Amino acid sequence: MKIVIDEKIPFIRGAFERWADVIYAPGRNIDASMVSDADALIVRTRTRCNAALLEGSRVRIVASATIGFDHIDTVWLEQNGIKWVNAPGCNSGSVMQYITSLLFFLAKKHSFDPGSMTLGIVGAGNVGSKVARAASAIGMRVLLNDPPRQRREEGTESQLPKSNSGVRRGGTKFHSLKTLLTDCDIITLHVPLTREGEDKTFHLIDREILSQLDRQKIIINSSRGEVVDNLALREALKSGRLRGAALDVWEGEPAADPQLIDLADIATPHIAGYSVDGKANATISSVRVVADELGLPMHDWAPAELPQPAMPLIDLTGKGGAAPVEMVAQAVKHTYPVEEDDLLFRNHRENFEYLRDNYRIRREFSSYRVRTNDPETERILKELGFQITK
Repeated sequence: MKIVIDEKIPFIRGAFERWADVIYAPGRNIDASMVSDADALIVRTRTRCNAALLEGSRVRIVASATIGFDHIDTVWLEQNGIKWVNAPGCNSGSVMQYITSLLFFLAKKHSFDPGSMTLGIVGAGNVGSKVARAASAIGMRVLLNDPPRQRREEGTESQLPKSNSGVRRGGTKFHSLKTLLTDCDIITLHVPLTREGEDKTFHLIDREILSQLDRQKIIINSSRGEVVDNLALREALKSGRLRGAALDVWEGEPAADPQLIDLADIATPHIAGYSVDGKANATISSVRVVADELGLPMHDWAPAELPQPAMPLIDLTGKGGAAPVEMVAQAVKHTYPVEEDDLLFRNHRENFEYLRDNYRIRREFSSYRVRTNDPETERILKELGFQITK
């Protein structure tokens, strides 16, 4: 039995060696000769899984340790009897942490109170739903847009925040993209990349849409670079048609438009979902599903131990006079100051892949304990996932 694995997938070394010959290789270097006699393939987004790679091989399953799967030719794999899986929701907590830190950064830079702003979320799946809860927790009004989910959920109940208003479909209140573009101060994108069909997301935000926005809008993209027309966005920012933009993903990765980097409020190299927790979740999901397909007894496999935060305790006592949202902002920044990743990328933009492959240890909110005397601060922190200690 042979398994080929992207060498940058964390915590996976040693998982399969007891039962299989395991080959580790850079994702971009995995080729047809390497996988021709393999039974399974575990990859990230840098490996194109299609006929050119897999035709004539004995691969039975392709597992991608990622949420996205636009690097997999799913139609061809299914037609040729090759099972494929991704890891939906694996890094939802990580992206939520990224967006929460980003919202506080934008609030400070642009001098607004989060509680006075409306956030439009395009894509209310695993990631978008967590972002909605976080934004609601810090006082923002939230509007959702998700046509595929809206069609699926007619007549069902929602688990999203109850405080938002809009057109209701079975408990969830969805809005048209046009409504979000009109009524929201900030629009954040959390959709897969699809290039055709009723719900095509390729250049969902294009030149025409950007030309219709007023000058107070901020665009956030941490989904896929091609969801936004980067050239049109660059022109909109340069001309002052937008208040700002924050980008974690880029058209043509690993190349990123240098002018767009300079114009963005925050620019990072596709690391929003790169927390230790998110990576571990993706690896666990991939290992277990491949093991199941190959008949290996690894149904409860998990990494032995994850690295802990350097400073897991956040003490907010003695912060008398600070508003709850200000104390929450301090706690969020303690766990993850997004501006540090922005600065690193701006100074080393030519090293996009290196920055991703060698990303620092980042733990999510649930790995931190917070001490506070303020009941409202405690409530918000709990909703974000922090542990509260006395």
